[in-house]
Amino acid sequence: MNAVATIRFPQRELAKSPTERPLYEVVDGIQVAKQPMSALSGQIASRLSRRLGVFVEGRHLGEVVQEVLFDLPAPVKRQRRPDVAYVSYERWPADRPIPDADPWPVVPDMTVEVLSPNDLHREVVTKIGEYFRAGVRLVWVIEPTIAQIYVYASPTDNRILTPGQVLDGGEVLPGFSIAVSEVLLQSNPVQ
Repeated sequence: MNAVATIRFPQRELAKSPTERPLYEVVDGIQVAKQPMSALSGQIASRLSRRLGVFVEGRHLGEVVQEVLFDLPAPVKRQRRPDVAYVSYERWPADRPIPDADPWPVVPDMTVEVLSPNDLHREVVTKIGEYFRAGVRLVWVIEPTIAQIYVYASPTDNRILTPGQVLDGGEVLPGFSIAVSEVLLQSNPVQ
């Protein structure tokens, strides 16, 4: 596994449009490069984002986004970029414009991290703790390599799902469900 490099981006990188800039998070005031997702992890994140988006939009519950930088307030005081996130209209009203620049100053209701080969265990565990301290209510960690999904209701309350089981939105997204095998791209559902 590759360690995540801590870097400060040169002004020329920061002057680029958001789609041209390298992805980063802010930890202890320092921009830390976020390694890109693997193709498989990206595909999983995209599929899950689409499915969550259809569910959330159809019920007018909030917004589902991918790789958006969120400003996590004290006590965390960091900016994190989950692979997928859900923000309810209770936390960010539907009529309030979403900022056009990073970071989005709201704590998501739910975050999803889809692991890639370059993700380090200690960094993922650190993020889980930060998310909950900031007020995130549900975290899913998807591990495609070993075909498991870790569902965290708190940093210490979690369950592990495997193919043959169903992932659901719990109290955060009641009524949402998807087969674990579909999330892990182990079947070819009709689109």
